[in-house]
Amino acid sequence: MTQAPLQLDEDIEVTERRTDVRIVMRLPGRFTLASRRDVEGERREFPCRIVNLTCHALGLAAAVTGEVGERVIAYVDEFGKFEGRIMRKLDGGFVMELVMPNVERNKLAAKIEWFDKHKNFDVVDQRKHARITPRNPYSTLVLADGTTTDCLVKDVSPTGVAIHADLMPQIGTLVVVGKLVGRVVRQFGDGFAVQFVEPQDPKSVGSLIARFS
Repeated sequence: MTQAPLQLDEDIEVTERRTDVRIVMRLPGRFTLASRRDVEGERREFPCRIVNLTCHALGLAAAVTGEVGERVIAYVDEFGKFEGRIMRKLDGGFVMELVMPNVERNKLAAKIEWFDKHKNFDVVDQRKHARITPRNPYSTLVLADGTTTDCLVKDVSPTGVAIHADLMPQIGTLVVVGKLVGRVVRQFGDGFAVQFVEPQDPKSVGSLIARFS
């Protein structure tokens, strides 16, 4: 069964409640799935990008996904903790139905409406090589042994990219991200950074790391 593509530039109809305030965003978050646990039986935590939110449903872009009906706990710094179940799988993510008391749902609706009026998701990074959050956060990671997996881009600059994937290459590992070759130079809590072999044009680097078929 073909999964619906995850829309990042236009609204996703995550519910039939057309009167809900809906916002499209690009906020970082993290989530856990009931089926994904570590050796100690604790839920594993995965990074994601929050792309769509109403007071009834949440759309996530993620390199890891679960099955329809699976329990999810998601965390978004600007909004807090959400609990619910996967209601629809997407190509590169999923939509979760939010379970909460009506009082909390009304508070969330008010916060969404306020946030929509004051949002600013495109703050410029003032580093030497400014890192940007690409409009399309999906890429493809290829290792030297031919292993290929989808990954989620945290940010990218002309000299490198930070990504999240369901694996963790060692520092120094040669990899291909999209169409660009680089080496893993740093690991962080839920991902790793890759430095490109050659600096790239800031105007084209986003398209070069985009996921390929």
